[in-house]
Amino acid sequence: MLRSHMAKTCPVTKKGSKVAGKYSNRVRATKFNPSGMRRKQVNLQKKRIFVPELNRTITLTLSTQAIKTIAKRGAYKTLKEAGII
Repeated sequence: MLRSHMAKTCPVTKKGSKVAGKYSNRVRATKFNPSGMRRKQVNLQKKRIFVPELNRTITLTLSTQAIKTIAKRGAYKTLKEAGII
């Protein structure tokens, strides 16, 4: 049974949001950062992936880096290592 995660994290790469500095283009010139910190979200995409070894399609919310990894290494091997199947 597949578990769906509600948090904004990728199940393959385990990427999540991070807190980073926020620059405006105006203050970039003076090397001064008065705007504080802001949360940057990971780039998640909803994808349907066909796994030929299981002869079925799985719908996952993956980071774009995970989509590239699956394209390179194969769906079954990548999802098996991540513990999804």
